[in-house]
This record gives sequence, structure tokens and C-alpha cells, in this order.
Amino acid sequence: MMNRFFALVLLSGILLPSAIHSQNTSPAPAKGQEKFTNKPKLIRGPYLQVATDTSMVIRWRTDALSRSRVRYGYAVNNLDKTVDNISLSTEHEMKLTGLKPGTKYYYSIGTLKDTLQYGADNYFSTFPAKGKEGAYKIGVFGDCGYLSVNQANVRDQFIKYLGNNDLNAWILLGDNAYNDGNDMEYQAKFFTPYKDILLKKYPVFPSPGNHDYHDADFTANYAQKTHEVPYYQNFSMPVSGEAGGVPSGNPAFYSFDLGNIHFISLDSYGMEESKYFLWDTMGPQVQWLKKDLAANRNKGWVVAYWHYPPYSKGTHDSDEDGIMTGVRENLLRIFERYEVDLIICGHSHVYERSKMMTGHYGKSESFDAAKHNVSNSSGLYNGSTNSAPYIKESGAEKGMVYIVSGSSAYVGKSYPDWPHRAMYYSNDKDAGAGILEVNENRLDFKWICADGVIRDQFTMMKNVNKKTVIRSKKGEKITLTASFVVDAYKWDKTKETNRSIEVTPPVGKTKYIVKDVFNNLQDVFEVIVTK
Repeated sequence: MMNRFFALVLLSGILLPSAIHSQNTSPAPAKGQEKFTNKPKLIRGPYLQVATDTSMVIRWRTDALSRSRVRYGYAVNNLDKTVDNISLSTEHEMKLTGLKPGTKYYYSIGTLKDTLQYGADNYFSTFPAKGKEGAYKIGVFGDCGYLSVNQANVRDQFIKYLGNNDLNAWILLGDNAYNDGNDMEYQAKFFTPYKDILLKKYPVFPSPGNHDYHDADFTANYAQKTHEVPYYQNFSMPVSGEAGGVPSGNPAFYSFDLGNIHFISLDSYGMEESKYFLWDTMGPQVQWLKKDLAANRNKGWVVAYWHYPPYSKGTHDSDEDGIMTGVRENLLRIFERYEVDLIICGHSHVYERSKMMTGHYGKSESFDAAKHNVSNSSGLYNGSTNSAPYIKESGAEKGMVYIVSGSSAYVGKSYPDWPHRAMYYSNDKDAGAGILEVNENRLDFKWICADGVIRDQFTMMKNVNKKTVIRSKKGEKITLTASFVVDAYKWDKTKETNRSIEVTPPVGKTKYIVKDVFNNLQDVFEVIVTK
């Protein structure tokens, strides 16, 4: 019986705790130069998981039991560091630690003797130091595991938009492999389509959807309670707080930090303790959520994502669906209270986006734009009519933007009373994926469609339109810096167009004003100079 148990452990690919760190100054062999026989074949990956500012998890699968080795370094031809695991496995999961924040590394994967993958496209970048402001890009793919022409086109146009830029990470909004979320579907519909373009370069942070809980052997309710589905075998989650946030201890929900952005991934379909759903505010998921939000409300940006949206009239109706209604009626007040900035969901195979709004917990017909929208702007910020960015102040409950982006691979038929009244922009014709671009206190979201067209976007800014009083002495040089990030600036006195200027004001009081080119933003500096 004992021998049978260990055989099952090995066949299931469970890694035993025997990782070995060593140094090796020899680079991995170049592709095509390996001359090994009987080596295992790479059938999945590599793919990146649980990224932090000082560590990265690399996973892959082989067709036969083997030991694991990752070589890595700062240059593709000098992989001078090595991490080994001598446990035999087909599921390889290697954690690289002691890395430098915001640093690019190249890597190879293989066995102790054989290199299975190696090359200039095998690289990753660690996250920036927690809390650090910078320019970051995060991909957003909803309901993407549906093998289709749309899936391929959306993927390719997304990569085309990136150009020579890299993602810092990408998030999944659930239903990551249709129809039942079984392992073969994950292989064919998720890992294969995204393997070389996204998975081996950019860490992915998933959330589960209802199709990830389908199980041919049991009822959906059983899978919801046990979580014994491939989703939890195929992905690694930062449940111990290693990537930032409060430890959840549960792979169904977790949080992580990317620079000055705090992300929260939730499970809107599974059950905790065999009885609590996401909308049960006394359940363990929501109790953890409150703690995490309270501990991270001072972050630059807070973004939450999960599968079932609170507002939609796409392929699912939030007025009729019990889960969507429960989330809207019971959960949104919590996010408003803790000043969350953006909520992104999938499930409905359309694209929908609200203005910045608050306080609406009823059905579509009860939405009142005058009452619930805290900004009348479109948010487009492109010089068109009524297109200023959404403005928020830290420490103030001023609403959130809601996005439904469930059409990364498939677009379905919307309900007869489409669109939802809370949504400023709705599209049930085009497939697309989103990209979140954060630059310091500016956040932009763009929806990139299967034909390459960006059909919707918005901009949100925090803590701008400042009035600052500066005191200095005669002859002292002063640097003035605008509080907002834009492409060009208009300074009233100097006529300069940079974000920062250097001035030497005369004795007395001098006022400097800087605006953006659309006259939506304005900082005022009052400089008082004494003799």
C-alpha cells in the first residue's frame, strides 16, 4: 500500500521539498546543439507565476518523470545561476529567490542533464519595489480559453499594440478553459495559444470562473465546495502574502502589489466552507477582503477583479442572475467604503464600461445618471466634448469605474434591453482584451479589439489640480513640477512644455500656472520670495 502511495505521488507530479540552489558559470547550450538521448519532452510551458519584486516561479510540464533545473542570469549567453530540484516529477515548479527588483533575467529550463528550452525569448522581469511609482502595463484577458479565430486575432493584435514594450503582468477574469475546465482543454485552449507569446515572458495572475469549476465526474456544486478542479492544479497563487497584501491562505482569492498598484483577485463562483459564496459578507473570503482593503487603502491604485460582474446586459443579465445580483447588492458598498478605483469582471461575452459611479445597488432601470455618476465626463481624455479624465482624491469615497471584458475569445448575443443603463460604452459585436497602463498617479485603460482598433479607453488621475505655496529667499532657484502626467504641458509665464521647470522668482509673490493641452488640468504655484 505504501509503495502504491508513493507511485501515485510521483505520477501526479507533486514536488517534494528538496530544492537545491547552486552556482554554475557555464551558459546553457544553444538551441539546436543539444545531443542528448531519451530526454523527456516539454509538453507545457514554461509559464511564469507568483511574481514579486525579489522572486519568480517558473512552471512547466514534461511527458516523463524527471528532475528540474532552471539556469538564469542577466544575459542570454551567461546563465550563471542555477536552481535544482532533485525530486522526480512531470509537473515542475521552481521558485527563484534573491532577485533584484525591476530587473530583467534570461533563463533556461530542463533536467539536470538536458536543456528543454532556451533562447533570447526566454526572459522575465521582476516586479518593481513595492510601492514604487513608475510606468506599468498589465494585460486583461476575460473568458479567453475558447479556441477560436477571435482568440488568436485578439492575442495577435494585443501583441502588436505592445510593439517593443513588455508587460509587467497579465490577469485572467475567469472561464480560462471551455467548456469544462478540464486539463486537456487547458492544454489546447489556454497553454498552447499563449505559450510562446505571453506565458513564458509575463507572469499571469488568474481568477476562476464557472467553467473552471465544471467537472464531468461530479456536479458543479461538488466542485464548488471541494475546489478539486484542474484550475487549482495548473496555477500557483501568492496566498502567503509574499507578493504583497494580507495573506489569504487560500488559492481561490489573493492579492498582490505591482509597484504602486494593489490588485485583488476574487472567486465569485466557488464556495468556502461548503456554504459561503462571495456575496456572503460573513464568509471567509469577504472577511479576508475587508482586512486586505483596510491594510492597503493607502496604495496609489487599488484594482479588484473577478468573474461575475455586478452590472451587465450582455450574454448574462445582472438583473436576473442570482450571483450577479448578490455581488451588486452585498459587496459593492465594501469596495466604495475602502476607496477602490477600478473593478474588472468577465462572464458576459461582451464589453461594457461605466463612468465613475457610486451608490447603485438595484436593477438597471433604477440607475439614475444624475444621482449615481460622480463624473459626467466620458473619461476619454482626447480633446473631444466632455472628455476630461476622471479625478479622484486619496482618502475620499468618490466612486469607481466598472468594466465587463468577457470577449477575449468569443462574443455572444446580448439581452433585449441591452445596454445596461449604468454603462457609458457597450459593445456586443467585437472581441477584445484590455490593457491597464499606470504611470505614477495616472491610470489608463484601453480595449484592444480583434481588428486592432481601440474602441474604448478612459483615463483616471489622483491628487491633481494642486495649489502649492512655496517660500524661498532672493536669488534661490526653485524647481516646479506638475502634479499630473501628460504628453505636453503649458506653463503660463515661461511658455515651456516640460513637466518640470526651474525658476528664480523676484522678491514678492509670484504665481505660476501649468495646464495640460486640453485645459482639463491646472496646478497653481504661489512662490513667496523674501530678501
